[in-house]
Amino acid sequence: MVRKLTRCKPGSGNREQSMQIRFFGLMLALAVHVAPALAQDDVAAFYKGKQMRLIVGSSVGGGYDLYSRALARHMVNYIPGNPSMIVQNQPAAGGILMTNQLYNQGPKDGTVLAAPLNGAPTAPMLVAGTQFDASKLIWLGSLQSEAYVAFLWHAAPVSHISEMATKEVLVGSTTVGTTMNDFPLLLNDLFGYKFRLVRGYKGTPEINIATERGEIHGNAGVGLASVKTLSQKWIDEKKIKFLVQYNMRPSPELPGVPMVMDLAKTEEQRTAMRLLFARTEYARPYFLPPDVPAERVHALRRAFDATMKDPAFIADAEKLQLEISPMTGEALQALVRELAATRPEIVARVKAALDVPAAK
Repeated sequence: MVRKLTRCKPGSGNREQSMQIRFFGLMLALAVHVAPALAQDDVAAFYKGKQMRLIVGSSVGGGYDLYSRALARHMVNYIPGNPSMIVQNQPAAGGILMTNQLYNQGPKDGTVLAAPLNGAPTAPMLVAGTQFDASKLIWLGSLQSEAYVAFLWHAAPVSHISEMATKEVLVGSTTVGTTMNDFPLLLNDLFGYKFRLVRGYKGTPEINIATERGEIHGNAGVGLASVKTLSQKWIDEKKIKFLVQYNMRPSPELPGVPMVMDLAKTEEQRTAMRLLFARTEYARPYFLPPDVPAERVHALRRAFDATMKDPAFIADAEKLQLEISPMTGEALQALVRELAATRPEIVARVKAALDVPAAK
């Protein structure tokens, strides 16, 4: 039996192949557009009618609290499903207990975000009692890259940072792990300065009251924005004097105030200060606990970013004298990973420097 062969017309096979390629290309394009839309619908369905919580790791009335309440008022407008959001304060142990709880117990569904103190990204390396891996927290972003300062009351016996090597001053702090606690302690260790800490204050407003009463000389690690928000009159009337700025870049509002990095004499000192003072780059960080579904993380990060550009939020922040210079969640996540790679011997030195009892 002879089998008859059927010949294709020239070019017909190429046309079939081309049609198949176009078909699959069309299907792929549809999938690329449809999948995010479906994910967005799922996110909106999840958040619709829900009440979210923003937990702040400091007391009512301080800088973290003011920033967080402004964020909560406006961020909900950009979250699919338009949930509501309430702010709760949990200041115990400088926000470490709050972070431990969310990291280990959740809820991990994207209904709770948190504003820890800015020591949280390095706390597992430096602070006892931490039960979380900062690199596994999901960072939403930071509201501000902020100038941090040490300031003293005008009657204090020190007028320049160099005098701290020979003269002692009392400075207020809430608890370990905060900038007002950790920043002066590292300077004491690296340069032999004589800051003495008085711990136990509930927040910055209480430290300011104690400073004005003469119980202490000032605050050796606080955001300039917080000083301006709570105590602008002190600046205007020259009631306080700034000793040093801890930020990585000089603030135009602090002409003549020494930069902390300029005090370093060795690369080891610079690396140690970078580990601790990087907090000024993410001065107001926000996170989600691990294991939040990826599509909700994406939605919340984009809602955070959109809020930073919202004219109503910006106007609200200006009214409260809150400065906004945001960092995205992706950038903050990368910086946390970078700090986690600091050499162990540097980490050990910084940790030892912070393990100092407060003044009695």
